[in-house]
Order: sequence, then structure tokens, then C-alpha cells
Amino acid sequence: MRTTMWNVTLAILWACMTGSLTPGNLLMGFALGYMVLLVAEGPHAMSHALRRVQRVAGLLLFFVWELALANLRVAWDVVTPGHRMRPGVIAVPLEARADAEITLLANMVSLTPGTLSLDVSDDRSVLYVHAMYLHDRDRLVRSIRGGFERRLLEVLR
Repeated sequence: MRTTMWNVTLAILWACMTGSLTPGNLLMGFALGYMVLLVAEGPHAMSHALRRVQRVAGLLLFFVWELALANLRVAWDVVTPGHRMRPGVIAVPLEARADAEITLLANMVSLTPGTLSLDVSDDRSVLYVHAMYLHDRDRLVRSIRGGFERRLLEVLR
């Protein structure tokens, strides 16, 4: 966590020194700061940080892929005759326990077209999800747990 704060500080310093406080310039400063910190902290920190970056990139790519597939599925259903929808509500058992983990997972599920997080059980062990295309309950539960939740927990833990 300390490394992340240093990296954010270096990114802001980069933006101030270049005189351009744009998102692209901040991203460039973040990347340069990351490289400086990797070199400064040595090979062990470098390998740990690279694994973390790979996990974050994997989560982002997975989310974008799922987002694109869900958009295509919904768009196809809209533009073709007939409806393939089978709406339903499922209970997804959670491995995530912290509020931030559950919130991020619920938001990722809700941002994906065709699914909506409805509620979390009182003991925070189950996430209730409404799905537009509920053809196979077990498959959807596996895809949420094995896709979104697993990757999210790899990043956050």
C-alpha cells in the first residue's frame, strides 16, 4: 500500500512538473513512477508488483470481454425477431467477505448488461442477482464466482 501512495505522489508530481493535469499525462506519470519504484525497491518487490499488475490487467481485460459479450447478447436479442430472455433471480454464494470486495463484485455484475445485483444476505454470504438470460443457473453462478469474484479477490487480497 505504501508503494501505491508513492506511485500516486510521483504521478501527481509528474503532472505538476509537465504542467498538464490531463488523465493521459497522469497515467504516464503513474507508469513512469511505477518503473522508478520497481527499480528502487529491487527484484523481489519488482516480481511482486508485476504479479499485482498482471492480476489487475487480467481483471480489467476479463471485465471488458464480459461487458462486450453481454452487450452483443442483449443487442442481438433486441434486433432479431423473438426473444431469448428467460429472466430469473439466483443466489450466488460469496467467498468475498469485506464490504469493499462485495461492493466491487456487485457493481461489476450490475455494470454487465443482462445482470443486476439485487441484494446481499444479512450474513454477507450470498449475493442475489437478477439475470435476463437464465438458461442454466449453475453455469451463471460458476461464471460469476470463477470469473468476476475469483479475479477480484486475487487483486484485492
